[in-house]
Amino acid sequence: MIRWLFAILGGIVLGGIIHLVSVLALPRVATKDAYSRLEPITTVNAVTQLPVAEPRNALLPFQDPAIATAVCRYDLSPGPIKFSVPVSQAYTSVSFYTRNEIAYYAINDRSAGRRIIELDLMTPDQRAELPEDDEVTAADRLIIESPTPTGLIIIKALAAEPDLMAQARASLMAATCRPQSDPAPR
Repeated sequence: MIRWLFAILGGIVLGGIIHLVSVLALPRVATKDAYSRLEPITTVNAVTQLPVAEPRNALLPFQDPAIATAVCRYDLSPGPIKFSVPVSQAYTSVSFYTRNEIAYYAINDRSAGRRIIELDLMTPDQRAELPEDDEVTAADRLIIESPTPTGLIIIKALAAEPDLMAQARASLMAATCRPQSDPAPR
């Protein structure tokens, strides 16, 4: 009887270990992650609008059909990028993800407190190269440090009513994600 109990307990422990390892390893070995799905339809360091989400064409998980979505697939190897998006009438959010889909920063129109969300995105090494300027404060210039040189910026604008989707998409069309020509503060 004790042997059967040890065999069952051993099987449960072994099954738990195998389950845990497979769940933790799956994101690393998956070939169809968000970055890979967006790669063929996006340009590096440029904003691309995604089609309105429908059950059969959602490129990203949990896409809401009431939200217009755009994406910037960035590469910081050549240098920092400057990002800006005008806020929509209802709600605008910007989320930053590494190449491996780890979220590291998010901002929305409420926390930005302006009609345009503007920021500079760079690696920690590029940030260290910036000259110190006493006259430029954190409120004047928002600098985000990316933990990896490549990743995704997901921009979302809410269309509170179906008739406002065109307006939400228009605000995303005005978004820019371009290499910085001059990394020095202005």
